[in-house]
Amino acid sequence: MSEGPSARKPLVAVMIPTYNEAGNIADLVRAIRGLPLPGYDIHVVAADDNSPDGTGRIVADLGRTDPNVHAVIRAKRRGRGSGGIDGFKAALALGADFIVEIDGDFSHQPKHIPALLAALERHDMALGSRYVAGGRDANRGLHRRIITACVRVFIRRLYKVRIRDVSSGFRAYRREVLEAVDLDDLISVGQSIVLEILRKVDLLGFSVVEIPIVFIDRTRGETKLDFLALLETLLMAVKFKKRYTPRTVKPVR
Repeated sequence: MSEGPSARKPLVAVMIPTYNEAGNIADLVRAIRGLPLPGYDIHVVAADDNSPDGTGRIVADLGRTDPNVHAVIRAKRRGRGSGGIDGFKAALALGADFIVEIDGDFSHQPKHIPALLAALERHDMALGSRYVAGGRDANRGLHRRIITACVRVFIRRLYKVRIRDVSSGFRAYRREVLEAVDLDDLISVGQSIVLEILRKVDLLGFSVVEIPIVFIDRTRGETKLDFLALLETLLMAVKFKKRYTPRTVKPVR
């Protein structure tokens, strides 16, 4: 990091894809903005699917008093995937050196963000993981744990990756990673976006490290992941395996 009073601090954009998170979003934004990260210029970008509960308006209101808070309210092509893509584009447009992706329901705790950013000093992407030493799933029921375990095994074998928490959406990227991924080339609309990006990052040759986190299931609002969303995600994972291959995606690292 550069020294001196006039040196520009690295800009970090914490991107939150949101839909109907009015009960969580204000507290989450404040928690992120209050993190003890004096060496960084911390911004928050909420990519909201024009939530009927007013989530986007809440973020926009926060941005009127805090210029580091930005609302991207989307009226078309809704979905977790397309929202994430638009959020990433907004983060890059801000000039972000590092981009952190976090869910809007407090299942990902902002207190882990400093560790993710510290990992980017030696790696290209840091992934918040429940399944490495020190990480855990705090309060999810047995049924959902079994489903998650089956998905993990399927994806790890399909893509032949060592990453344990392949479906984690709590991630930090160096800017050049998202630029190389080519956001305009991504086809995910829904939850499968995390798998699509992981597939491309792996083929591009970027280094990925897992950082332990404690995942806490939401206590306010309703989950967006149901059986149909899960099935769509698995079908899309197979599609990515065919679409992105060593022939079509050349390593940059």
